[in-house]
Parts: sequence; C-alpha cells; structure tokens
Amino acid sequence: MSEKIFGIHAAALELRSERMRVIASNIANAATPGYKARDVDFDKALDAKLAMRAGNPPEFGEPDLLYRKSVMPSLDGNTVELGREQVAFAENALKYSASLAFVQGKVNTITRALKGE
Repeated sequence: MSEKIFGIHAAALELRSERMRVIASNIANAATPGYKARDVDFDKALDAKLAMRAGNPPEFGEPDLLYRKSVMPSLDGNTVELGREQVAFAENALKYSASLAFVQGKVNTITRALKGE
C-alpha cells in the first residue's frame, strides 16, 4: 500500500539511509590503516528492492556493498579519500531530504483529506 502512495520514495529512503551509514563509516575510518572504502550502488539496489516488492526477485539477488576504487590510495593501504566521501555524503543527504520532503507532502495531503479541509 505504501508504494501506491509514496511511489519509489519509501524504498529510496531506506537505501539512502543505508548508503549514508556506509559513507559515514568510510569517513570515520579515514585514518585506519588498511581500511577499504565501500559504497552502495544505489540504482542497482533500488531496482532490486522494487523488484522484490513487486514479487519478482532480482536475477542475481540483492546487491551487496561494493569496494570503491581509489584514485590515490595511501601507503598504509587505506582507500578512503576524505574529500570524495564528503561530497558523496552531502549529495546523498540532499537526495534523502528530497525524498523525505516528497513523503511529507503526501502525508500532509492525506491528512488534509481525512480532516476534510
């Protein structure tokens, strides 16, 4: 039922939240020797989640976390590039806010309809 009301935004909020957690973990481990930066392929994950909700499991299962390719890995093996992680976090947070605003708008519309306004 939520998909009919909120469209893809309900699933997108879950995935954006998960991606934010992964990127925050990358930022937190920017100085950890040997730490490998990870990320979620949002488009693939969203397609898989929507297919699962529609009753069509994806051909290869739910996408896992991917290791991010580093342009300049540090000498200790850490692949976190702090600037890149910060940009990815900000972009993801902005898109999360956009989906949340859409969902809040839908909830407000439904609330007004129920009140008869």
